[in-house]
Amino acid sequence: MSDSSPTTTRRDLLIAGTGLAIAAAAAGTASAAAPLPTSPTTDRIPMRLPQTEYVYEAIVDVLPSVNLGKAPLGERRMVPITGGSFEGPGIKGKVLAGGADRQLWRTDGVRHLDALYEMETDDGVIITVRNMVFVRETPGNPRYAFSHLEITAPEGKYAWLNHFLYVGTLDNLRPQRNAVVVRVYKVV
Repeated sequence: MSDSSPTTTRRDLLIAGTGLAIAAAAAGTASAAAPLPTSPTTDRIPMRLPQTEYVYEAIVDVLPSVNLGKAPLGERRMVPITGGSFEGPGIKGKVLAGGADRQLWRTDGVRHLDALYEMETDDGVIITVRNMVFVRETPGNPRYAFSHLEITAPEGKYAWLNHFLYVGTLDNLRPQRNAVVVRVYKVV
């Protein structure tokens, strides 16, 4: 992208465009008012903004965490998964008991969660989910809990799940229910 104005630099356009792109991505829309910034390495290739599509919401039932002891990077915990349900456009079923969420509570307060579990669709197909979550909670700031997921399905009706990158959110339902809500989006 070239600019005919001698006072506007390419860097100025990138900075302005990136701010708009981030705001548009957060809103789930592209900005019609401003063009997308170009790549920092070439003026010929515009940057693509990631877009997402909703896939499903899972309510994952859990037991209280089990303390696994302190390690060099922080406190280790494990949260057993006991069941639940999930539903989205064209897919629904139950979360199977037997999975677990391994957690590292870092000394700086950040938590790394690594949950591995299976879900069974209403028509009997078993899907494996690995949900890796980054959680940061600091006083005076909103809770930050976002994840990337690996979803593996067998060939057949749900094989499309194997062909995308997934991101998600995590929210706690306690004290009303010993469960978390996982919302999953594919990056398109």
